[in-house]
Amino acid sequence: MTQKTTPPIVLVDGSSYLFRAYHALPPLTNSKQHPTGAIKGVIAMIRRLESDFPESKIAVVFDAKGKTFRHELYEDYKANRPSMPEDLAQQIQPIHDIIRAMGLPLLIVGGVEADDVIGTLAHQATSNGIDVVISTGDKDMAQLVSDHVSLINTMNDSRMDRDGVKEKFGVRPDQIIDYLALVGDASDNIPGVLKCGPKTAMKWLEEYDDLKTLMARADEIKGKIGENLRNSLEILPLSQDLTTIRTDVE
Repeated sequence: MTQKTTPPIVLVDGSSYLFRAYHALPPLTNSKQHPTGAIKGVIAMIRRLESDFPESKIAVVFDAKGKTFRHELYEDYKANRPSMPEDLAQQIQPIHDIIRAMGLPLLIVGGVEADDVIGTLAHQATSNGIDVVISTGDKDMAQLVSDHVSLINTMNDSRMDRDGVKEKFGVRPDQIIDYLALVGDASDNIPGVLKCGPKTAMKWLEEYDDLKTLMARADEIKGKIGENLRNSLEILPLSQDLTTIRTDVE
C-alpha cells in the first residue's frame, strides 16, 4: 500500500498580483462605475490555483499599510515609488472581502512585507516536511526556492524550481540575495554596484561564490567596474540586508 503524500501548501503573494492584474487588464468597471479590473484579475488567479491544487491548503498574503523594518534600516527604501493609483486602492478592500468569503486565510502583518510572511510560512512548512508552492511574480522570491519550495506564476504559466532559478538568473537560489545586492533594484531604491548588471553579478558569483568572498577580494577586480565595486563596499552589506527575505516573522 503506497503512502499518501501530503499535498503542497500554496502561498499567494497577493501584493505582487495586485499590481500585475491592474496593469494587465483594461480599466474595467461595474454598473456603479466602481473599478473592478484588479479584482477580476486577482480572484481569477486564486480560482485557477484552487483548480490546479484541489488538495492543497491555500493562504493569501498582502502587504500591510505603512512602513516596515526596511525603512528603519534605510530611510530611502522604496522612496522613488509613486503612490498607488486611486482606482487601484479602491479595489483592495473588495479583494480582501472576496478572499475571506471564499474561506481562504488572508494574512496582513504590520512592520514587515508580504515576502517576509511568505518566507516564514514556507520555512515553517518545510521544517515540518511539507512542500510549498509560492504563487508570485516577484523575482526576489527566487531566494526561497529549494528542493521543497518552488515558484509558480499563473499570469504566464511558468513554474520555477532550483534548475529554473539557475537558468533564469545564472546563479543558484542561495546566491540570489547576493546577486540582488550587487545589481541593486531601482524600483525599491536599493543601491547596488554602479554599472553592475546581471551578467557581471553572475560572473562574479560564479568565480567567488558569495558576496563576502567577493568583497574580501575586491582588489582583484580590474578596470572601472572594479573601482565601482570597491566604492560600494560600505553600502553592500546594507543592500544585502534589504534584499533578504525574513523567515522568522512572529
